Amino acid sequence: MSPEQVFIQCMNSERAPFNLVLYEPVIPQNTGSIARLCACTGAALHLIHPLGFQVDEASVRRAGLDYWPFVKVVNHADWDAFMRAETPENIFFFSKWGTKSFWKESFPPPVYLVFGSETKGLPDSLRERFPGYFLKIAMRTDIVRSLNLAQAAAIVLYEALRQSDFSAGTEEGSGGSFPQ
Repeated sequence: MSPEQVFIQCMNSERAPFNLVLYEPVIPQNTGSIARLCACTGAALHLIHPLGFQVDEASVRRAGLDYWPFVKVVNHADWDAFMRAETPENIFFFSKWGTKSFWKESFPPPVYLVFGSETKGLPDSLRERFPGYFLKIAMRTDIVRSLNLAQAAAIVLYEALRQSDFSAGTEEGSGGSFPQ
């Protein structure tokens, strides 16, 4: 899939093929980096409120997020509102509480990749409700506690894209740019 195909499908349909879901993020720089990732790949960005920062037009402009218009951002009042609006069939959660490696999972579109708050992670209620869908990114936790949220999102999203033959900017891909 080329970036144009992913972007157009994301912007023109109710359900994007690739969806990054941030559960109550609190660090605006991480969300900004993930929004840039979404702009680069055509993935949709879902923000589960409450947030630890503002995402109104003035705040986005002040932060210099010139790529924000190229990101499909969907705000949800809370987890239940997200579930009602999206009704995801393919949903995966990424956490230190994951029971298996994300490398062993298939991510067929439309897929929702859920990441928790930088300070609290994902709530126990989600782990209890979706026990088989909590995945882990391999890392040396004896040395560091975790990856940065934006890094974790990038690792997982690009694996999901790889599985769907995403080839933006490579010899196999179109190498083109997103529609203006």
